Amino acid sequence: MSNPPSFQAGDSLLLVDPQNDFCPGGSLAVANGDQVMPVLSVWAAAAERANIPIVVTRDWHPPKTTHFKEYGGVWPPHCVMRTHGAEFHPDLEIPASALVVSKGMGEAEDAYSAFQARDDSGTPLQTLLERRDVRHLYIGGLATDYCVRSSALDALQAGFRVTLIPDGMRPVNLEPTDGERAVAEMRAAGADLA
Repeated sequence: MSNPPSFQAGDSLLLVDPQNDFCPGGSLAVANGDQVMPVLSVWAAAAERANIPIVVTRDWHPPKTTHFKEYGGVWPPHCVMRTHGAEFHPDLEIPASALVVSKGMGEAEDAYSAFQARDDSGTPLQTLLERRDVRHLYIGGLATDYCVRSSALDALQAGFRVTLIPDGMRPVNLEPTDGERAVAEMRAAGADLA
């Protein structure tokens, strides 16, 4: 398992969509998605000890959205607001200091990227990070080839340094190599691996 680094000022930990519906038994399960939870818990505990910001994103969809197959989208219903599937996985230990941001709340909003997420007051993630002087994001979560990929690419485009946590991510793999391709794409765009 990759050990958390000695976090520095300007670092932040971004945990992407560690939710029940993306884990075995969920409506959009990622193979072995639950296996990232102990890894992300170790990283979150280290980040809390180092007093660096921890951000956890969640898909928070309305029951009717163009993101779902039934209404023209690609995916089965998942992470519907205030349902068990939208809750964070019970094996993930989230420090009380963590900031939760939500995405995909509109009826016509896919929102794969954490940079489309907002806090309860509607403040976008990028603003929240800039207010905390964050320059470097360590990113793990679900799924490698969708929301982690989109979040990392948007972070790089916004000028953040990005380090991926390989054993803290798992792909959907609609095609068998989607996860590998996503990691290669993120690395080509400038992301490092922890």
